[in-house]
Amino acid sequence: MKKQIAILGSTGSIGSQALQVIEEHADRYEVYALTANNNVELLIEQARKFRPEAVIIANEDKYAQLRDALSDLPVKVYAGMDAICQVVESQPIQIVLTAMVGYSGLKPTINAIRAGKAIALANKETLVVAGGLINELAQEYRTPILPVDSEHSAVFQCLTGEAGNKIEKIVLTASGGPFRHCTTEQLQTVTKTQALKHPNWNMGAKVTIDSASMMNKGFEMIEAKWLFGVRPEQIEVVVHPQSVIHSMVQFEDGSIKAQMGLPDMRLPIQYAFSYPDRIYSSVERLDFTKCAGLTFEQPDTTRFRNLALAYEAMRQGGNMPCIVNAANEIAVAAFLRDEISFLGMSDVIERTMAKVAFVKAPVYHDYVATDSEARQVAFEELKN
Repeated sequence: MKKQIAILGSTGSIGSQALQVIEEHADRYEVYALTANNNVELLIEQARKFRPEAVIIANEDKYAQLRDALSDLPVKVYAGMDAICQVVESQPIQIVLTAMVGYSGLKPTINAIRAGKAIALANKETLVVAGGLINELAQEYRTPILPVDSEHSAVFQCLTGEAGNKIEKIVLTASGGPFRHCTTEQLQTVTKTQALKHPNWNMGAKVTIDSASMMNKGFEMIEAKWLFGVRPEQIEVVVHPQSVIHSMVQFEDGSIKAQMGLPDMRLPIQYAFSYPDRIYSSVERLDFTKCAGLTFEQPDTTRFRNLALAYEAMRQGGNMPCIVNAANEIAVAAFLRDEISFLGMSDVIERTMAKVAFVKAPVYHDYVATDSEARQVAFEELKN
């Protein structure tokens, strides 16, 4: 029996590479559902190639275009976020790959967990915003959460076979992004074109900007806390420009396990699909004779304040990470519209953290209210 997979965000970088994995292993996997936010043209192309049971476009204005383009195929076509939240509950689905960007991934992930689907988690914001809630639901419904982010997949792989062995710390590696050597003065004038040129990874615009500002690494710290049950002080970030070591785990005896490979997201995607098995992949192999050297540096939280803000949010807990995520989404969107400077994003996030009501033990409706309030505050802060 082929595993039936729903891909939420199939037109993005992760979703597109997941389809490559499925295509390479067509004897093992089958696409049950594809969803996209706006890119209806690519969604149509994917649907015609993979012939899923259902296709959903979040932007309801593009429903007619999608429906008409697929009218000759036996594919169910829907539109809107409610449809995405419903399709993940479909009985045949076994794995839901959550590759949507930002807060939008939270509700569909909750629905999929309640429906007992295995979650291949690429949407880190789900755990950033509501990690406690997601963990409670996953335990209640006995639903596995399989990390797809390269760093968390690396930690997950390092922990395989280590049940009961105490973790001393988790080391998350960071490429450092395109501005690793820039001074604060230089960072004040960087453009979105420069920020969108990541040295190692091919990602969507929002994640690429987050990587350049190191907010992406901040979110990964919060995600690691929830995924692996560690305290904030047990998570260390190390800049590793070559992106060969994807992350490490240090155990209480001082031993360190690292997961290595060339920077290719198809590897962690495939591992999430095949776990606990490892299956053949055609991705390029790491050749150590071509590695000039592997280097490591301390991250600079003065120049890259977002990393410090994310750590503070993780330390405070409650709804503070939700506030940071919402403010960051508003700030990044403004930066991509040339309405704010690169360093100005941190200013907006910090001021929003100070103004939005703090909730120590939030439940679901608190996260929804916090996200809405934080976005409004951040939007107002853009004008200051």
